[in-house]
Amino acid sequence: MLRFVAFLLCAAAAFADIMPMTGFNLDEIKGKWYLIGFATNANWFVNHKSSMKMGRAMLEPTASGDLDMTYTNLKEDGTCWKMTHLAKKTDIPGQFVFYSQRWGNSNDMRVVDLKSDEFAIVHTIKTKDGVSEVLNKLYGRSPDLSGELIKRFQKFSLDTGVNPDNIAILPPNGEC
Repeated sequence: MLRFVAFLLCAAAAFADIMPMTGFNLDEIKGKWYLIGFATNANWFVNHKSSMKMGRAMLEPTASGDLDMTYTNLKEDGTCWKMTHLAKKTDIPGQFVFYSQRWGNSNDMRVVDLKSDEFAIVHTIKTKDGVSEVLNKLYGRSPDLSGELIKRFQKFSLDTGVNPDNIAILPPNGEC
């Protein structure tokens, strides 16, 4: 039991060590993104990753420096799944927090790498009932990214404790 508690403390410390990129500019993340990569050890993902497909995100900065986020995904039955969040800025540029009513969790989101015309890597610590999990996402301005960027995302995800089998590059999907 003591080893497990030590593991949890180390994992929590590792979560806190991931900082947003230096020089983050909110305007550079604005616009349409394709969700290409998804990595987490969360049980729900392990059980559903085989059916997941590429989705879209619209990210819009607000006048106060927060970030309106709208996610959409075309479901197999032809209907559109949609989720929105307002991520509130923190004192650290590139770090945002929000509560998801849909999933009942608190989210600490950090933009860790960004080239505004090509890709973004976002690291989120999701906490529910005192349990924290990492979720890493790879976004692209187009549905295709270079193998080098996909490898960078995979390495980042491994470095943040995600099991190799839980790093998914999502197949293309229609748009809503």
